[in-house]
Amino acid sequence: MRVEHIAIWTNNLERLKEFYVTYFDAQANQKYINASKNFESYFLSFPDGECRIEIMKRPKLIKMDCNDEKNYIGLAHLAISVGSKEKVIDLTEKLRRDGYKVLSEARTTGDGYFESVIEDPDGNRIEITI
Repeated sequence: MRVEHIAIWTNNLERLKEFYVTYFDAQANQKYINASKNFESYFLSFPDGECRIEIMKRPKLIKMDCNDEKNYIGLAHLAISVGSKEKVIDLTEKLRRDGYKVLSEARTTGDGYFESVIEDPDGNRIEITI
C-alpha cells in the first residue's frame, strides 16, 4: 500500500498551484472543472511520482486556524523531501526572500530529521526535509 494523494482546499487555486510548481517542481494536470458542483481542482505530481497533492476550490470555504497546532485535530503538516541539507537551507532562504513565512529555521530535530518549516500561501505548514 501507499499514499496516493493528499487533498487541500484553497480559495485561490491558481496561486497555490504556482507555489508548488515554482518551489517544489510539481507538475500540474489540466484543471478539472465541475460546473454543476461549482468545483475546480488540479492534481500536482512530483518528480519521484510516489504521492500527489490534489488542490481543490469551491465557494464559501472557511479557513481553519493552523497556527494553534496544539489545539486542533487534523492534518498538522505536509513534509516534502528535497534531497539534501543544502537544498533545505537554500529553498528555505529563497522562500523567505520571496515573502513566505518561515516558522522554524533549518535544523536537526529531536527525532533526527533535518528540516525547516514554512507556510504555503494558505498558511498550511510545510516541512522541507532531506
